[in-house]
Amino acid sequence: MLADHVSLLRGPVFFYPHLPYLSLAFILPPLGVFFERGCGADLLINILLTCLGWLPGIIHALYIILKY
Repeated sequence: MLADHVSLLRGPVFFYPHLPYLSLAFILPPLGVFFERGCGADLLINILLTCLGWLPGIIHALYIILKY
């Protein structure tokens, strides 16, 4: 009976593994893409987009992080 009350007190554990990458994507978009996908075409595309403008880099980084 006590075990039932203990399990109710725990509740669901909230853990979102992409949260650090998403916060990095707002500060420096290529860094978030690098930690998610490594050094590859996605990183190069994101660096180019970030050089063209900060907002396109963020949009691409969010797309990459949330997709994979």
